[in-house]
Amino acid sequence: MIALIARYRCRPGRADEVAAALRDYAPLVRAEPGCTLFLVYRQSDDPDEFRLVEHYVDDEAMRAHLNSAHFREVIEGRVVPALEVRERVILTPIAGA
Repeated sequence: MIALIARYRCRPGRADEVAAALRDYAPLVRAEPGCTLFLVYRQSDDPDEFRLVEHYVDDEAMRAHLNSAHFREVIEGRVVPALEVRERVILTPIAGA
């Protein structure tokens, strides 16, 4: 299992556009065979901040996700241009269920 956690900080006035893009994107990611979890959160006290929590069965599934047409179209094409900050960390489990 591989986890990817992303933090997005939107440029002023662009958060609703990012939210709409992520709503379009979520079902596409969830349909990927190697994706076991995909959640999008908008920060309650700062609506310009988003967090994405993603789980993939292995490195190959995560790489397939990052190379998908919908990743290029939605994230690289629509979301990234609307961001001030984009941070991502990739995590591997050391304990868990």
